[in-house]
Order: sequence, then C-alpha cells, then structure tokens
Amino acid sequence: MNRFENKVALVTGSTQGIGAACALRLAADGADIILNGHSPKDERSEKLIQQIEGMGRRAAFIQADVGKVADVTKLINDAVSTFGQLDILVNNAGVEKNHDFWDVTEEDYDYVMDTNLKGVFFGIQAFVKYCMSTNRGGVVINMSSVHEEIIFPHFAAYCTSKGGLKMLTRNLATELAPLNIRVNNVAPGAIATPINKKLEETPKLMENVLKNIPMKRMGKPEDVAALVAFLASDDATYVTGSTYFVDGGLTYHYEEQ
Repeated sequence: MNRFENKVALVTGSTQGIGAACALRLAADGADIILNGHSPKDERSEKLIQQIEGMGRRAAFIQADVGKVADVTKLINDAVSTFGQLDILVNNAGVEKNHDFWDVTEEDYDYVMDTNLKGVFFGIQAFVKYCMSTNRGGVVINMSSVHEEIIFPHFAAYCTSKGGLKMLTRNLATELAPLNIRVNNVAPGAIATPINKKLEETPKLMENVLKNIPMKRMGKPEDVAALVAFLASDDATYVTGSTYFVDGGLTYHYEEQ
C-alpha cells in the first residue's frame, strides 16, 4: 500500500521501540522517513535506514535533543531541507523518571517536561510555520500515554507532561484546523519495548500489569504504529483533536496495585 506516496514523515525518538516501528510502518505505506535520536547515528539507526531503503523509500537520520527549543526547531528545518518537504510530524520522543513526589528535583522535572511537552510545543510551532510559509496542510501525531488519563504514582512529572499534551492537542486541533493541519494523540498502554524490559523480566510485576489488561497481554510496537499510520493517512481526514488509546482495554479497567 502506498498511501503516503510523495509524503515525508519525521518521527522523533525513532531509533528503537515504538518510534522505530512507526518509521518502518510509514515507510512500508510509502513515506520517505526522517529518523531522529538524541545520540549520534549508531548501528540501530543505520539498520533502520537500510530497512527503509530496502522498501524503496528514502531515509535519513538527524541528531537532535528535542528537549531544547533551538534543537527541535533546527530539526524541523533540517528535515524540510533533507527531502524538500515535510508532511507528517510524529512526536514520539519521550522520557520518564521514577521518584517519590517529595524527592523530585527541579532538574528531574525540567528533564521530563522539556522533552515531553515543551519540545513538542515548539516542534509543532516550527512545523506550523513551515506549513504556513508553503501554503500546505499537515498532520501532527503526538505520542501520549494512558497516563494522560490515569494515575501513575511515583511518576508525577511524567503524568503532568502527558496531561498537558492532552490539552495542547485539543487546543491546537481547533486553532490549526483552518490551516488544514490535523493534530491527534496516540496513547499506548503497556507495550513491549526496551523501556519495559525490566517489567517483562519480573514475573510478579508482569502479573500485576496483566491483571489490569482485559486482553491479558502487552501490546507490540507495531500495534501502536498501525494506529499512527491510520491517523496520518487520508483515511483520517476528518479526525482531529482526540486521543486514541492502544492499551488492550487497560485504561478503564485500571487499579493501582
């Protein structure tokens, strides 16, 4: 399927996990891909580029710390310059810190909020300015979390960042609709990614998680990528301003253990 023929997508934080799955799915559906990571290009990004080029699509990697406004703005501009256009922005990069609330430092808080919310805010702003300057529409997909909706004790800053992202998405969907720019959130639940490796390797923790998931399994990165591809496509031209959960039913069956 080439539903993204002649389209270019930038996926932040795309060297592993959900971001990598999104990049590969968009490429499989016809998009050229700009990969991004906080660290310099490594074996993971090289392998992804080879996979994408093997599909007959173009791929490039741009290093940037999306938690810094100057970096994320430059990332958008460099992405446009790389293949001459940018049509789809997937704000996937995100971080979390596990602390008791009373132990959270200003540095911890800023680290999470800068990456998960501030960088997303100004990355979208740079993308919107580009779209306006070229009189083109666009699609923005933000990687939120079920924790924009449900509690996660010991991750107060993370939950705050995702709650802010929920409102940012709704606000921008309304403000940007006249510009033909759609904005949606995707909210994964428990997904089998490197960030959850410890969870998967600890039977008691896994048992507690699976109790809260009606489908009784963790999701796969490809489950999330499939929804991202739908929201980025013309099949979703009348879809904007909402959050779409990919959680096996977890959100409304959740009890903190």
